[in-house]
Amino acid sequence: MTEMVASAVDPLVVPPSYPAPMAPPHLLAAFDKFRGSATAADLDEAAAAAAAVAGWTATCLPMADGGEGLLDAVRGDLRTATVAGPLGDPVEAPFRIGTAAGVDGPVAVVEMAAASGLVLAGGAEGNDPEAATTRGTGELVLAAARAGARQVVVGCGGSATTDGGLGAVEVLAGRPELVGVELVVACDVTTPFVDAARVFGPQKGAGPDAVGRLTDRLERLAAHYLERFGLDVRPIPGAGAAGGLAGGLAALGGRLVSGFDLVADLSGLDAALDVATLVVTGEGRLDATSLAGKVVGGLLGRVGGRRPVLVVVGDRAGDLAPGALGEAVELVSLTERFGAAASFARPAALVGEVVAGALARDPGRGGRRR
Repeated sequence: MTEMVASAVDPLVVPPSYPAPMAPPHLLAAFDKFRGSATAADLDEAAAAAAAVAGWTATCLPMADGGEGLLDAVRGDLRTATVAGPLGDPVEAPFRIGTAAGVDGPVAVVEMAAASGLVLAGGAEGNDPEAATTRGTGELVLAAARAGARQVVVGCGGSATTDGGLGAVEVLAGRPELVGVELVVACDVTTPFVDAARVFGPQKGAGPDAVGRLTDRLERLAAHYLERFGLDVRPIPGAGAAGGLAGGLAALGGRLVSGFDLVADLSGLDAALDVATLVVTGEGRLDATSLAGKVVGGLLGRVGGRRPVLVVVGDRAGDLAPGALGEAVELVSLTERFGAAASFARPAALVGEVVAGALARDPGRGGRRR
C-alpha cells in the first residue's frame, strides 16, 4: 500500500511484510467470519499457526464483504456511540476511525448491524420487521462525522430493517456536520431497492402479507426520494442492501461499492496474492450467493487460477458441488468432516486441523513461488 495520510489516529490498515522470493512456501489466510462462532481473525490465525508448524510462513488478511465483520477487517481507533437500536432501545455501537491511502483526513468505518442489526432485535423471532428502523445507523454515521471523519464507510449487512433507509435519512439529511464528508456504502449484494422486502424480508421475520406491505412502502419511498433528492434509487444495483439502507444513503449522495472489493483494496490483497504459494479462505455457509459479491467468490475472482486455493467452510448448500469453485480449488466442509456440533463449537481449531492435513499431504503444495 502507499503511504498513509498523516493523522492523529492510527491507520485503518497496516501493510503486512512478505518473505523474500526464495523463502519457505507461504500461506495467505483470508477468511470471512463464521457468523456466531468465529471471527475472520480467529480463523486466519489458526490457519497461520498450522502453516508455521509445517515450516511455512504465513500472512493473515481478515476479509469481509460489507456485512458483519467489517470492523474486524480493519484497524484504527475503536470508538463507541449510544444510538437507537432497530426497535428503539438504546445500544452501544462501535465504529473505527483511522487513516487510509488516498483520503485527505480521517476515515471512519461503521457496521449498520452494530446499530440496526437483526441480532439486536432478537433474531427473526424477536423482530418487528415493519417497525424496525435504521435511525441508529444514521446516528452512528453522525457520531463518526462529529469525531472528525472526512469519509464514512457504512457496511450494509445483517440488518433487522426494511425501511429503505428512511430512519437514517431523517437523521442525516441537511446536517451541517456532513458537509464535505463522503459517504461510501459497502454492499454485499446487488439487489434492487424495491426487491429488498421480497428477497430479505422473510429472513427478518416478515410473512407474505408483511412482505407485500413492505414492498409497497419501498415503492412509495423510492418516489419520495426522487421528489426530495432528485435521484431514482430503483435502478441502482445494490440499493436494496440492508433492507434498502444503501438506496437511502445513495439518495443523500452516498457512493455504493462492493464491500469485498473495498476491503480487498484497503488490505492490499492483490500484493499478498502475488507472494502466496497457497491461499486459504472460507465462510460460515457456502451457497450460490457466495459466488456473487461475497468473500469466497470475490477472492477466487482475484486469484484467477494463479494460485491453488483451499476453501474451508462451516457448511455448504447441498446443491453446490465442490467442482463449482474451479479445478484448482479444494473445498472442505467442517460439518461434513467433523459434524455440525463440533464445527460450530470450535471452528478455528478445526480449520487449523484441515490446513495442517492439507500441508502434510502435499508439503510443496502449489510449487515454489516465482
